[in-house]
Amino acid sequence: MADDLADGLETLTDDGPLVYANAPRTGGFNKLRKKLIRQTREAIERYGMAPKGETRPRWLVCVSGGKDSHAMLALLLDLQWRGLLPVDLLACNLDQGQPGFPQEVLPNWFEKIGAPYRIETKDTYSVVIDKIPAEKTYCALCSRLRRGHLYRVAREEGCDAILLGHHREDALETFFLNLFHGGRMASMPPKLLNEEGDLLVLRPLALCAEADLARFAAAIEAPIIPCDLCGAQDGLQRQQVKAMLDAWESARPGRKNVLFNSLANVRPSHLLDPKLFDFAELAPTRPDKGDNT
Repeated sequence: MADDLADGLETLTDDGPLVYANAPRTGGFNKLRKKLIRQTREAIERYGMAPKGETRPRWLVCVSGGKDSHAMLALLLDLQWRGLLPVDLLACNLDQGQPGFPQEVLPNWFEKIGAPYRIETKDTYSVVIDKIPAEKTYCALCSRLRRGHLYRVAREEGCDAILLGHHREDALETFFLNLFHGGRMASMPPKLLNEEGDLLVLRPLALCAEADLARFAAAIEAPIIPCDLCGAQDGLQRQQVKAMLDAWESARPGRKNVLFNSLANVRPSHLLDPKLFDFAELAPTRPDKGDNT
C-alpha cells in the first residue's frame, strides 16, 4: 500500500489549493503536510471510505470551527486538488446558537479557500443547557442533537456520508472510556453505517495524531472557534483519560501509537466473548489410534 499511497504526493512542494495561501513555505510544514495527507489517504483506502463506481460520491464535511475539523477539510481539499479523491465535498457548519458565536467567521473562511459550504442554524445550545445540569457532561446530548441535524442536512443535500474530524487520540480515549466506565471493548470506528442505513459516518483522520493536526491547523491559519459547551467543562472523564494517556506517552514515547495499533490487531480467541469466538467447539484433535487387536 505504501507505494500506491506515494502516487501523486511527490509534488507536495507545489503551492496547492487556496487553503494553503498563508501556510509557511518551509520544509517542516511540507513534511507535516505530506505525513497527514498520506495518513488520511491511507485511512480512506484501508477502510473503503470512497466507493469505487461510476457514481461520484458527495460528502458532507462537518466543520465545527475546531482545529481537527479545519484540518480535515484542508486535507480533503488537498487530496481533491491532486486528483486523488474523486468525491464532491460540501463543508457544513451547524450554528448551535451559542452566545457570542462569530457567525461570519466560517462563511468568510469557506469563501476564502474556495470550499462549497452550507451554514445550518439550529439552537441546540439552549436545549442542552436546559436539560443537563451544569455539573453533568453536555457532550452526549449535544452530540446526539447535532448528529440528527447533520443527518438531515446530508439527506437534503444528496450526500452519501457525513465526515467527522475524530483522530487517533479520540479513538484511544473512547476505547478506555468504554473499558473503564462502560464495561465493554469498543472505540470509534473509522466507517459506520447509521441506524437508518442510508448514510455513512466517516472519520478520515482516524490514523492522524492530535498534536500533528493542531500544528497543521495553526500553520494554515485556520480560524479556531472554541466550544462553549463541552470545551467549558473541567474534570470530565474524557479529560481524565486524556491526561492518563499523555502521562503514559511522556513516560514512554510511542506508547499511544502502540495502543492505537492494538485496536487493529485483535485476537478474539484470547478474549472472553463467546459471541466472537466459539469456545464451546474448541477441543483437542485426537489422532486415530487404529485397531489395537
